[in-house]
Amino acid sequence: MVDLGDRIAEYAHKSGFQVVESQKVHEIDGVAYRMVHTKSGAQLLFLQNEDNNKSFSITFKTPAADDTGVFHILEHSVLCGSDKFPVKEPFVDLLKGSMQTFLNAMTFPDKTMYPVASTNDQDLLNLMDVYMDAVFHPLIYKKKAIFEQEGWHFELSDAQPAQLEYNGVVFNEMKGALSDPDSVLYDTLSAALFPDTTYRFESGGIPAAIVDLTYEDFLETHARHYRPDNSYIILYGNVDIERILAFLDLNYLSPLSEVERKVLAPNPIGTQKPVINTNVLRHMVTSPENSCAALGFVAGDFSDREQLIATDILVDALLGSNEAPLKRAILDAQIADDCIAYLEDGIAQPFVMLEIKGLREGAVERFGSILRKSAQALASGGLDHELIEASLSHAEFVMREHNMRYADGVVYSIAVMSGWLYDDDMALDNIRFEAAFASLREKLEHGYFEELISRLFLTNNHYAQVEIVPVQDNEDDVLCEKLQKYQAAMEDDGLQAIANNVASLRLAQQSPDTPEALSTLPRLNISQIGIVPPEPKFELDTSTSIACLRHHIPSHGIAYFYRYFPLDGISFDELPYVGLLSMLLGKLDTSAHTAAEIDLLSQAKLGNLNFFAEVHEHIADNNFSAKFVVSTSALAQNCSYAASIADEVMLHTNFHTYEKLRDILMQKRVAMEQGFASAGNAVASRRAASYYLPAACVREQFSGIDFYRFLKEQIENFEENKETLANKLHEIARRIFTGNNCLLSFNGEDADLDNFLNAHKEFEAQFSDVDSASSETCLRVPNLVDKHEAFIVPSDVSYTALVADRRQVGEYSGVWSVISRVLTYGYLWQEVRVLGGAYGTGFSSTITGLSSFTSYRDPHLDETVQRFKGCASWLAEFAPNEEEFTGFIVSSVAGMDAPLKPRELMRRQDGMYFSGYTPELRARSRCQILECTVEDIRAFSSAMERLCQSGHVCSVGNRDILKSSKLEFELVDLIG
Repeated sequence: MVDLGDRIAEYAHKSGFQVVESQKVHEIDGVAYRMVHTKSGAQLLFLQNEDNNKSFSITFKTPAADDTGVFHILEHSVLCGSDKFPVKEPFVDLLKGSMQTFLNAMTFPDKTMYPVASTNDQDLLNLMDVYMDAVFHPLIYKKKAIFEQEGWHFELSDAQPAQLEYNGVVFNEMKGALSDPDSVLYDTLSAALFPDTTYRFESGGIPAAIVDLTYEDFLETHARHYRPDNSYIILYGNVDIERILAFLDLNYLSPLSEVERKVLAPNPIGTQKPVINTNVLRHMVTSPENSCAALGFVAGDFSDREQLIATDILVDALLGSNEAPLKRAILDAQIADDCIAYLEDGIAQPFVMLEIKGLREGAVERFGSILRKSAQALASGGLDHELIEASLSHAEFVMREHNMRYADGVVYSIAVMSGWLYDDDMALDNIRFEAAFASLREKLEHGYFEELISRLFLTNNHYAQVEIVPVQDNEDDVLCEKLQKYQAAMEDDGLQAIANNVASLRLAQQSPDTPEALSTLPRLNISQIGIVPPEPKFELDTSTSIACLRHHIPSHGIAYFYRYFPLDGISFDELPYVGLLSMLLGKLDTSAHTAAEIDLLSQAKLGNLNFFAEVHEHIADNNFSAKFVVSTSALAQNCSYAASIADEVMLHTNFHTYEKLRDILMQKRVAMEQGFASAGNAVASRRAASYYLPAACVREQFSGIDFYRFLKEQIENFEENKETLANKLHEIARRIFTGNNCLLSFNGEDADLDNFLNAHKEFEAQFSDVDSASSETCLRVPNLVDKHEAFIVPSDVSYTALVADRRQVGEYSGVWSVISRVLTYGYLWQEVRVLGGAYGTGFSSTITGLSSFTSYRDPHLDETVQRFKGCASWLAEFAPNEEEFTGFIVSSVAGMDAPLKPRELMRRQDGMYFSGYTPELRARSRCQILECTVEDIRAFSSAMERLCQSGHVCSVGNRDILKSSKLEFELVDLIG
C-alpha cells in the first residue's frame, strides 16, 4: 500500500507543487504538508485530517503604509466581481447560494485573508474558484464605481443650498469603529510603540485619511500585493487534495506565472527598535465616562513561541480576573472603574496591552507606578505558582475544547499566519502548544515566570503609555475642513459633475446583473445537499436525584452541566436584581473561600463557571419561561468540582464585600456603555421587541436598557444603599436556588454524571433547607406600550431596528427562513448597504414570533426605515431565475445543517426543550424549506406588509442623526 505522504507528494508534483516538509501535528489530529508552487512562487500548507468541515484560505502580506485603509477597501472591492464571475456582488451570491459554514474576508494590521469553509466538496471548490478569481482578476480595473461604492465618494445633501458629503461602505464602517474608545486607544498605543513600522497605521483606515486615497493608488496597491508570489494558501480537513491542487495549478497559478510582473515589492513591515513613549494624549469626541488609558509592553518578537505562550499565561494569571493580583492592586488603588489586559499576538512584534477605563483623578500618573510596584513584589518571590498552574490548566482545556466560534480550519489558518507570514519555517509553530505547555510546567519551579515578569514590566526598554481625553466638540474636524475647502473652491459645474457622478453610481448599483453574468456563477443543486445530518437525541431522565435532560453528543472527554432554575417566584420589579446576581456570583467571597480562591479553583479544575439569566419563548403561544442558569464544564476527572464549586457559590456567597461588589457594578456599566456604541443593532432590536413581547420585556429588565438604568442608580446611591442591596441579593439567591425546582442538562459519560451528583449530595440538604418560593407565579409582565424611543450614544453612526410579531400573520413555516435570506442578501443588501451606505443589515424571523429588521453602522435613519417598509412590495415582485432561487434553498438548508460544537448543540437542544420546538417540528421546517417555491415567497408579501405597518421602531446612535429624524421619536440621552 502506498503511504499517504507519498501519494500527496505525487499529487503535488503532478500539479507543479514541491512538498518542502511534512510533519505530524497532534494538536489537529493530522499531518501538515508545506508546499511551494514552482512556477508562480505561491506557498501552500495542507493541514490534513478527517474533519469534514473543510476550509480554504488565501492570504496576502499587506502591511499598511498610511491611514487610507487601502487594503481594507481592497478586501471589500475584490469581492465585487471578477473576470470569470462578472456579477456585482459574488460574495453576496455565495452567501445566498452555497453551503458555506464560513465565508468572509479579514483585514489585519499586516495581512489580508480570504477564508471559506464548507462540508460539501463541490461547494468548497466553487467557493475557492470565486475567491481565487476575485483576488487575482477583480473588476476594479474596469469599474471605478466599485472603489467609490466600497471606499468613498462625494455626494450632495438634500439641504438647500446643497452641501458636500462623504459616503462609502468602508468610510461609514470606520466612522462607527472609531467611535469606540477602545479602538482609538489601541490605535494610539500601537502608533506610540511602533512609530517607525507599519503598526503605526490603522489598517482599516481613518475616515479623514480614507478620503485622500485616489483610484490610481488603489489600483497600484492591488497590483503590487495581490500576486501569487506574495500569497499563502491553506487547505484544511478531509479534502480531495489531488483534485484541488490540480484545480489551483491549472486555473490560476500556472496561468498567472506567465504574466509579466515587476519584482515583488510589497510594503515593508519593518522592525521597531526599542522606544519609550509616554504621556501621549489623544483627544476624542465622546462622553466623559469613556476616558481611558493604556500601557503597552513589547513582549519580544513572533519567533519565540514558548515565551509568547508563557506571556499569555502570565497575563491571564496576573490580570485575567478581578482577583488576579495585578488587577486587584489596580482596582484597590481606585484609579479607574475597570482594568483589562491581553497579549496582542499575530503581529511581528507582539505586545501586552493593559487598559484602565473610567479614569479617576490622577489615574494616568499613578497607573505605571502601581503596576511596577506590584510587579516588583511578584518578581521578588510573591508570585503564587498555583496561579500559573491554574492558568496553564485552563488554557489546555480551551485548546482541547477548541470552541472558537469559527470553523476549526479557519481558526487554524489565522493561527498559522501569525508565524508563517514572517518566517517560512514557522508555518506550524502557532498551532502547536503541547510541548510548550509541558516545558513551561517544568520551568515553573525554576523562576522562569518571575524572570518573565521582570523582563516584561520592570526592565523592558520598549513600552508606551497613552491616554484618551474625552472632549465635547472636535475643534480640529479634518473632514469638515476638507469638505468646506473643496466646496469653496468648486464652481457650479463642479457640483453638477458630482451630482452626475452620483447618478451614474446609483444607476450602476441599481442595474441588475445580466442573465449571462449570473450564469457564470457556480451553483449547487438540490440533489447535492445530501440527507439530514444525524443528530444525537436527547431525553428527560427523572430517575436521577435531579431531573436530568440527557444529551449524547461526543465531546472528547469534556462533560457539560447546565442547571436551570425557574424565575417564577421573582416579581417583575425584582428582575434587575437577578441581572446583578448573575454578574456577581463567582466573583465574591463565600463563607469557605475568598473570591481569589474561588477564581483559582475554577481556573484549575473547570472549563467554565458561568451564571446568567435567559428567557425561553413558547412556540405555541405568547407565554415564556424565565430561567437562571448555572453553567459548568470539566474534564472527566474534575466533574465533582463542577458541582461543589458551583453549589458553594450559589448557597454561600457573601454579598457584603462592598468594595468588590462596587468594582463589578462599575465594570458592568462601562461594558454596557461601550456595547451601546458598538453593537447598537442588537440593543435597538431587543428594545423594540420589549414594546410588544412579554419575553423581551423581561430580558430588558435583567440585561437591557432598563437594567442599565437600574445599574446606574445602584452605583449612584451605593454608599447609602449597599447594605440593603446586599441583603436583597442574598434574599433573591435563596428564593431562586431551592432544592425542588432545578432541571439539570448534562452531556458526558455516565461516570461523569455520577461524580457530579455524588458531590452535589454534600450540598443537597442545604438546598432543601432554603425556603421555597410560593407555588403561585409572581412574575407578571405589566401592560406593554410602544415607547417609540431613540437613544443617543457617543457614535458617529446609527443602528436602527424595526420589529414585529410574526404570529399575528400566521403559523411559522420554513418559508420564513428562505424569506430571511432573500431579504437579507437581496433587497436589504442592495437598498440599505449598497445604496444607503450602512455597513450591515439583515432580516430574521424566529419560530417563536420575533421578526426583526436591523441596520448596522448606518449613516441614515428615516431612509433606512422606509427601505425596511419597502420590502413587501419588493417581495410581491420577486422573480429570481431558477438557479438563483435554488441557491436560496440550498443556503437555507445549509444554515440548519451546519455542524455545531458540542456545547452549542447542547444549548440548542435545551432551547428546543423549553420552547416546545421538537425535533419533529425542526425536521418539518427543513422539509418546508426544500419544498418552498417562488410563489410561496410572493404569497407572503401581504403578511410582510402587515408586519411592517404594525412594526415597532427603535434607534441607537449619533445625536445629529437621531435629532434630524422626522419619525417623532422620544429622544433619550442614554449615557449622559
